[in-house]
Amino acid sequence: MSKKLYVGNLPFSCTEDDLRDHFSSYGEVISVSLISDRETGRARGFGFVEMDDQGASSAVEALDGKPFQGRNLRVNEAQERAPRRPGGGGGDGRPPRRSW
Repeated sequence: MSKKLYVGNLPFSCTEDDLRDHFSSYGEVISVSLISDRETGRARGFGFVEMDDQGASSAVEALDGKPFQGRNLRVNEAQERAPRRPGGGGGDGRPPRRSW
């Protein structure tokens, strides 16, 4: 089994290889994904690391709150994203406007 970890407060200069190297000392890294802005392509400062169960637990315990490239990481088990409503509102939490 594997677990996906949320890794936050990443420096914008961080690469997937940097993250893979940093986490690999705690167990097998299956995948690394850094999140970037859709419009600008710039890093958003967080990503996900998928690891084997035991390595993931060790990594959370060892790395959460610890410095990495000048910033203190936030590392915890990733939560499932809530499903989006089809044809949802305007992105501000309000229901869609009716045209009548």
